[in-house]
Amino acid sequence: MARALCLSLLLAAGVAQGGPLRALDDQELAQVSGQDGISFAAHISLNDPTLVGAVSDSRLSLGFNGDGQNRYIVFKNVRGMVDMFAVSLGVQTRPDGGGDYIAIGLPGYVRYSNFGFESLSVQMDPNAPVTGNLGSLNINGTVSLQGQVRLWSH
Repeated sequence: MARALCLSLLLAAGVAQGGPLRALDDQELAQVSGQDGISFAAHISLNDPTLVGAVSDSRLSLGFNGDGQNRYIVFKNVRGMVDMFAVSLGVQTRPDGGGDYIAIGLPGYVRYSNFGFESLSVQMDPNAPVTGNLGSLNINGTVSLQGQVRLWSH
């Protein structure tokens, strides 16, 4: 009895689809509307000291060349966790009919846990010991955002 019910549901789903799949040309494809887009969440963990084999002396270096000399901004021991929920990505049509744009929805919830770095310095050699300290950063808290970033071409 259960097999017959499953088979009936599968057949009904095939009929509801409207027949076999077929390729759409550009004009037909432009009329398709999914009404949703993509949403995703992220859990980012950087240099978690509780993990076995965690790195205790890490660096993130950004290099710049000015006046013929290389200089590096060095962030020592970047670490922490970021939990982010509901970043969305979708294609929308402009109200004035001027075309489509990509809408990136800002996350509704972001939580930072011990997110930051131990020290910041500017050095000539990114591998040299960190000698100067221009500050540190440690963020704990939550942020709630709303709105969109919109991208379109000309």
